[in-house]
Amino acid sequence: MSAPKQSAKVVGLAPANPRESHQKAPSGSAGLSISAPHTELGQFDPAATLIRINQVIALTGIGRATVYKLMSQPESGFPQAVKLTDSNARGAPVAWVLAEILNWTRARIAARDRVAA
Repeated sequence: MSAPKQSAKVVGLAPANPRESHQKAPSGSAGLSISAPHTELGQFDPAATLIRINQVIALTGIGRATVYKLMSQPESGFPQAVKLTDSNARGAPVAWVLAEILNWTRARIAARDRVAA
């Protein structure tokens, strides 16, 4: 018997305290929580969760232009975006797999630790 097929969810990052939504969060993901409608934190699969460019920027700490530059450089290992529509037009909606972004971030940390050792 096969497992039921899971659909990808697009989630957003929100300040841990809603009253702080007007304040800029510190670099990195400190102070941010992942919020997904109709799910509780921890009950979604990061491998099937899609995040948009603003969440990628918040998680990685790099800018929009750098995200697209890294995507164009295969040696960077930065994850490729997933097209959300069949459109080939510039500006068509895309998202990234949360698990791939987190793995890329962990790899950058590991590379730093190897250099420091």
